[in-house]
Amino acid sequence: MKEDTLYDRWWHMPSESEQKMEDSHGHFWGKIVERIVEKERIHDFSVLDFGCNQGGFLRYLYDRYPFKEGVGTDLGVESVKVANERKGDLPLTYVATASPEQWGQRFDLAVSTAVIYLISNLHEHAQKMKRALKPGGVYYGSFTDYSNNPSLPQIREKINNGGKLSMNLHSLDDIIGAFHAEGFEAAITRLTPQTFIPISRDERFFQSVKDRVQYEYEEGYLFRFTAPL
Repeated sequence: MKEDTLYDRWWHMPSESEQKMEDSHGHFWGKIVERIVEKERIHDFSVLDFGCNQGGFLRYLYDRYPFKEGVGTDLGVESVKVANERKGDLPLTYVATASPEQWGQRFDLAVSTAVIYLISNLHEHAQKMKRALKPGGVYYGSFTDYSNNPSLPQIREKINNGGKLSMNLHSLDDIIGAFHAEGFEAAITRLTPQTFIPISRDERFFQSVKDRVQYEYEEGYLFRFTAPL
């Protein structure tokens, strides 16, 4: 499936729901938000959530650090419908599109959570973000390098069978290189836990607790890309 083709929902396994996925992301979103350098001055920002799914991240961020406006984009038409139904009177808009650049250089801040691994053309993605961000705007993107995790075969099978888009095993150099090519400044940090790691009784991806701990402490990263002036 092409990465600009709309669909109903990204996760299509009947035995699991996107709501279950959203429910499990709270602690992950917290790790990202606390590393956003600009969070204390975000009140007058326009914020983009690229790959917003059901819109939970922007609601989570706004509840803690209110901002001027937020736009979430996703390929899942039904997921975007849920996001718009849940936004209430918050200054949020959710749109089913692969093209956040359609609004021009509108955004001060952009975020993607667990999306980069689903993007095969990193250079095109960097170009889109450059055209969506204001000069000097910042894009935070999380990424997990599962290449040395013993659970990789299980994780890849689960994602490729359950999701509309397949998993890509990018290297950190691949990702940063694509944004450097578009003139972005690049920085990176590990997304290590801030407290205890929740362990579910029905773990969906990891074959052992040790593999989960390896992911949490060694394989999660957050990029910070600053658009050229």
